[in-house]
Amino acid sequence: MTTKKGKKNNSGHEEFSLNGGEIIDKIKELIHQGNIRRIIIKNEDGRTIVEIPLTLGVVGAALAPILAAVGAIAALVTKMTIVVEKIDDEGT
Repeated sequence: MTTKKGKKNNSGHEEFSLNGGEIIDKIKELIHQGNIRRIIIKNEDGRTIVEIPLTLGVVGAALAPILAAVGAIAALVTKMTIVVEKIDDEGT
């Protein structure tokens, strides 16, 4: 498994570089953490493939179509970057 934890900065974003087969497990792990506002998946060139907005109510069956779409994308793209936008606890 060649998961690399990428940059984490003060703006509440974190990046992970993954191989296509690892992306579903990582997204499930991130959603389980519960403090994620949005997940952006980018290809090798840095172009955004899909943005997944998440709310606190998105769980279980609601995630199935999202994960199916991400799985289809992962089958086509070998290396991807996941950009995770975390919820700001400071209240803006």
